[in-house]
Amino acid sequence: MIFSYKGKEPRVGKGTYVSDTARVIGDVIIGENCYIGHGAIIRADYGKVEIGSGTAVQEGAIISSPLENICIIEDFVTIAYGAVVHSKAIGKHSVVGIGAILGIDSRIGEWTIVAEGAVVRMRQIVPNNMVVGGNPAHTIREATPKDHENWLKVKELYNDLAENYLKGAMKPMPRT
Repeated sequence: MIFSYKGKEPRVGKGTYVSDTARVIGDVIIGENCYIGHGAIIRADYGKVEIGSGTAVQEGAIISSPLENICIIEDFVTIAYGAVVHSKAIGKHSVVGIGAILGIDSRIGEWTIVAEGAVVRMRQIVPNNMVVGGNPAHTIREATPKDHENWLKVKELYNDLAENYLKGAMKPMPRT
């Protein structure tokens, strides 16, 4: 469901699927061909959230902007199940793993992987093309071409899923 807040209305790009159980609130811009999964919350009541094209926000993820600030999520990002994003920026083609937490004003570089359950602290900066994990998050290694290839395949799956949902492939079932 999409909600305005104090006159601020979300804008959703062409070809983007937003689940009817998701909540998109306030000053939110979502690009084209995105997937916003079931139970996801994108809240920009006291700031702004911009999500680039081709991005997947999976089930149960929560995104909010820092107070009177902006959270920019660039193109082709994947934010996995149950992740909490309160960051300043996430670079193109990055992945935020299941249950990861991105603290206030943190910044994630391009082609970066934040491992499952990792905690990126407030104002922490993670460079481009790194794999980070742990609490607090620390560099594990550089991302490899194989990492990039794997995430591009996952990205295609979510692009296809959004397209199929928009075409009506998901249908409610009668109770028996």
